[in-house]
Amino acid sequence: MNFPIEKVRADFPILSREVNGQPLAYLDSAASAQKPNQVIDAEADFYRGGYAAVHRGIHTLSAEATQRMEQVRNQVAAFINAGSPEELVFVRGTTEGINLVANSWGSAEVGAGDNIVITQMEHHANIVPWQLLCERTGAQLRVVELNPDGTLRLEQLDTLLDARTRLVAVTQVSNVLGCENPVAEIIARAHQAGAKVLVDGAQAVMHHTVDVQALDCDFYVFSGHKLYGPTGIGVLYVKEAILQAMPPWEGGGSMIASVSLSEGTTYARAPWRFEAGTPNTGGIIALGAAIEYVNAIGLEAIAEYEASLMRYALQELRSVPELTLYGPAERLGVIAFNLGKHHAYDVGSFLDNYGVAVRTGHHCAMPLMAFYKVPAMCRASFVMYNTTEEVDRLVAGLKRIHQLLG
Repeated sequence: MNFPIEKVRADFPILSREVNGQPLAYLDSAASAQKPNQVIDAEADFYRGGYAAVHRGIHTLSAEATQRMEQVRNQVAAFINAGSPEELVFVRGTTEGINLVANSWGSAEVGAGDNIVITQMEHHANIVPWQLLCERTGAQLRVVELNPDGTLRLEQLDTLLDARTRLVAVTQVSNVLGCENPVAEIIARAHQAGAKVLVDGAQAVMHHTVDVQALDCDFYVFSGHKLYGPTGIGVLYVKEAILQAMPPWEGGGSMIASVSLSEGTTYARAPWRFEAGTPNTGGIIALGAAIEYVNAIGLEAIAEYEASLMRYALQELRSVPELTLYGPAERLGVIAFNLGKHHAYDVGSFLDNYGVAVRTGHHCAMPLMAFYKVPAMCRASFVMYNTTEEVDRLVAGLKRIHQLLG
């Protein structure tokens, strides 16, 4: 495979630093990916030479900034194959996008006696908003459980889905197990029951192409910071007919058509109805640069390289004594593990001494930890800028910990 790994790594300035006297091996991109110079420069250049408040301004800087922001909306639409740029709402991230759906669409469409279906592997961001909605409305939360290997027990959908199911909310790729769920099948079955489907794509969009029209999902959400973009920006996709019918969630500037103290307020069309206040314009422009960067390399090439790296990592990790791997054989992006009787925090701390950065804890997936009966796991995540040499350092570090601590 002729993947330009050295060129890619050279674009990410932080990868050249040392930690504890060792070259950094950053294996925590599933939490937040590092940023290439192209993204850093795009945001900095906007603030240096192009910043102004968007919308409503008639002066040149405002008009230019507004045009650039809306160009990124077009970019994102092409990136996930939305039917129209107006199906996309800029949000702070996946968490805000899901909360927007729960508080706007959910408050209008879900009531007492209805039910919402989620899965046991969801991130807290795709659990808690639905719990809160159910508490407010009297709806019921139902859960698809897991097989021992971490895959979904899809046969349970036959009993969980019924005429009162309003929504199925499911992650496309587990942030802990790395397994890719058969979301197209889940969406088709949910639609047969008359339910809408929200897909959490936070751990998917950086690994391979996403086509929301082919999936036929009703809602899709992802965060920019996991896609080599900045923090504080994300995207919510909603089918146009659904989005235009959703009531506003937050009030303020930019989301109104007119405001009157005597006659009330009328609202702008979506998506702008859901973008109250001054947006993170610099973040939006940098997200556009991140998408441009990924597209230049090519998601097909990225997927092929990452799949090869994942196979190598799984093979080498199996040589570590007393290492428990969680999840199925086929996975994207992440490997969760524990080493013998040692707590994940201790293992992560020791690895940090060797310059290897992994995530430790419950990974905002406490129901999943409960399923495996562990308080925490270590998680190594792999993206297009990681290397087999970094895998070797992770494996060597784990073997050293086992040798030293037993």
